[in-house]
Amino acid sequence: MSTAAAANVESTVSSFTADLSKLRQEIGTMIVGQEKIVEGVLMCLLGGGHALLEGVPGLGKTMLVRTLAETIHATFSRIQFTPDLMPADIVGTNVIVEDAQGKRFEFQKGPIFAHIVLADEINRATPKTQSALLEAMSEASVTVAKQTYKLEKPFFVLATQNPLEMDGTYPLPEAQLDRFFFKLIVDYPKKDQLHTILDRTTSNDTPKPRAVIHKDRIVEMRELVRKVPLARQIQDYAVRVVLATHP
Repeated sequence: MSTAAAANVESTVSSFTADLSKLRQEIGTMIVGQEKIVEGVLMCLLGGGHALLEGVPGLGKTMLVRTLAETIHATFSRIQFTPDLMPADIVGTNVIVEDAQGKRFEFQKGPIFAHIVLADEINRATPKTQSALLEAMSEASVTVAKQTYKLEKPFFVLATQNPLEMDGTYPLPEAQLDRFFFKLIVDYPKKDQLHTILDRTTSNDTPKPRAVIHKDRIVEMRELVRKVPLARQIQDYAVRVVLATHP
């Protein structure tokens, strides 16, 4: 590799790490602790996958997703999953529109058409409703009435769920679980972290995260991640883990 090429690679890596550090730091203005959870979410975002956060209510799962959306110049939508939610409430539906040319069908996009989608309490909806996410999470597209609509990149689904032993929840279908890159277990904060949370939530100076990265930069960072060479022994280890854990 020439000196100029090496310098270019070093500059690209430095820019990547600087942007990632800014993103972590800005998320930290709202989220106390939970470093491993934040790390896992960012790995999913840059790896082009989706993340499932599991934990009892009140641990800041929804706040983490909202904070991530606020630190990125990207569109954000929140879907509150309930037992009576229907697939059309997520992907959208064709409606009759009347204008000077007469009546016609027009597709009204649902909340799935956003860069960052929060599927809040996803396991409170029936498997039929959960299936509305399958195509979007796998193909980054939505098909309604034989018409396919592409979702704008980056497309990232962050879902939260309560433990299954809680009332009013449905287990996620295997096909739905396969769409998630990580399942991250959110634990209770430690004693010192609770003190920090209390200090932040009982004063007039409420922290507010800023947008520090544009969505186009996230797409560039995803492409850079795919260019990182993978050592053969690491690849072999991953293959053996997959084969050993296959049903």
